[in-house]
Amino acid sequence: MAKALDHTTVPPRADFPADRRPRLGTLNHVRFTVADIGRAEAFYGAILGFMGYRLVEKSATRLAWAAMTPGDGLRWVIVSAAHANSLDRPHDRYAPGLHHFAWNAEDRGQVDRFHALLRDIGATVLDPPAEYDYEPGYYAVFFLDPDGLKLEFVHVPAAGSTGYWQEAIERGEPIET
Repeated sequence: MAKALDHTTVPPRADFPADRRPRLGTLNHVRFTVADIGRAEAFYGAILGFMGYRLVEKSATRLAWAAMTPGDGLRWVIVSAAHANSLDRPHDRYAPGLHHFAWNAEDRGQVDRFHALLRDIGATVLDPPAEYDYEPGYYAVFFLDPDGLKLEFVHVPAAGSTGYWQEAIERGEPIET
């Protein structure tokens, strides 16, 4: 029988130099189910194109965009057609399942330009760009895809994330919220 991994021996990701952080746990792909592939192609093509993704696979029931990671791999966003018997079910982010999905931005200016793109394509913006207290410097726009899935485009300065992470390590316990 294999010995259980002692998670305390895995060093925190911030302890690795930026160019040598492990891929363990990083996003490989996310797959969304959509009611209309054509409508999804127009919406996701615009927002993912802004982020540097390229449509690399296409069929009547599936679309796949990919982008290179800063390391040596790909990250994927895939959309698939919903089953015909599920088309009338709206997404409920408060039911079990996905609440929302967020992509990173390089800086606040990208968040603002992305917000302009959302307005240009007629997307539903839930909350325009603003600061939030999730991490120091957290700046984001929240919006919906055509099927009502909540999405986010966010910039957190490296110092904000690193500071939050170091405090969490030093604290040793989760914050009561």
